[in-house]
Amino acid sequence: MLEYLRAELRARDAQSLTRVRRVAETATAPHQTVDGRPLLLFCSNDYLGLANHPRLVRALQEGAARYGVGSGASHLISGHSRAHEELEQRLAGIAARFIPQARSLSFSTGYMANLAAVTALGGEGTAIFSERLNHASLIDGVRLARGTRQVFGSVAELAAQLQASTAARKLIVTDAVFSMDGHLAPLPQLLHLAERHDALLLVDDAHGFGVLGPQGHGSLAHFGLRSERLVWMGTLGKAAGAAGAFVAAHATVIEWLLQTARPAIFTTAAPPALAHALLTSLDLIEGEEGERRRAQLELLGAQLREGLAPLAARHGWQLPPSDTAIHPLIVWSNEAALALAALLEAKGLRVPAIRPPTVAAGTARLRITLCAEHRAEDVDELLKALRDAA
Repeated sequence: MLEYLRAELRARDAQSLTRVRRVAETATAPHQTVDGRPLLLFCSNDYLGLANHPRLVRALQEGAARYGVGSGASHLISGHSRAHEELEQRLAGIAARFIPQARSLSFSTGYMANLAAVTALGGEGTAIFSERLNHASLIDGVRLARGTRQVFGSVAELAAQLQASTAARKLIVTDAVFSMDGHLAPLPQLLHLAERHDALLLVDDAHGFGVLGPQGHGSLAHFGLRSERLVWMGTLGKAAGAAGAFVAAHATVIEWLLQTARPAIFTTAAPPALAHALLTSLDLIEGEEGERRRAQLELLGAQLREGLAPLAARHGWQLPPSDTAIHPLIVWSNEAALALAALLEAKGLRVPAIRPPTVAAGTARLRITLCAEHRAEDVDELLKALRDAA
């Protein structure tokens, strides 16, 4: 077994697919010390720059002083604290704008939330329709579910699959914002198909919640959707600046998850101090400061794309459209992506190369993510370094 693993690791390295962890030594921020060296980062999911916000830090301290560190058990045993309950009620209140009779259920991570929702709703006798570009957590949930599964890459393809399906129950599964591409799924059209074919629509809003829509309420708010067929998953470790996730849906769906979703039943609840802190995070997201930070993200995105467009055209690279904080620069080969990332890091900038299997073979890229704490000068520095590296 060890020799087999060594051979496989050598093969991955030969294809420029080896992954390397880095050690961050200061709080997450655009300017961070990594492996003992100060770097300007364009790779964080802390889109609003809340992870080190003083109010959020104080709220976490208050939560730890009140509830201690660990939760002590699963939610169904003794680990469901008042903080967890208040957080779920607050999130259900937000979801009620999109989903009639909404309830919410909290999770330790977005990965667990997706595994829970897909496996519990995609049981035997259910046909699952999964978007081709979905996140690994959705893909793994579909693989673990006992229902039949099909993959679609367009609204037209999904429509044909739904029309041909004779399954008693149907579940459509999609990212709202595709994390490696930055563009939004056509949620209005997908919801129309769900209503037409008596299906549920599970939407992973990991990269939309906090960033898109009025008050940062995410992709469903961005499109103005409302339906009892919606199952909404959002993460709380990205724009919300802390950790965890939630699933919000019609009360009947949430009760089913509470009773049957294994990742919800058989795991220790997240620290209640985090849930306590997240109530402050929601205040920040929904308030004036959240509005200001989202406006800053839009300005920075426009500045970045204006500078990247001529660079991409000159070198035959691709800059997909994006209305989010994610801006991929597709440079095609693994070697080119790694070389560019290394040249940027030599200049003090951290922009990771994204390669297969995270993205399709032949579509390696630099994945540039913006934070509201970035300054215009930071984006200018990145653009200059990219021009030199190219």
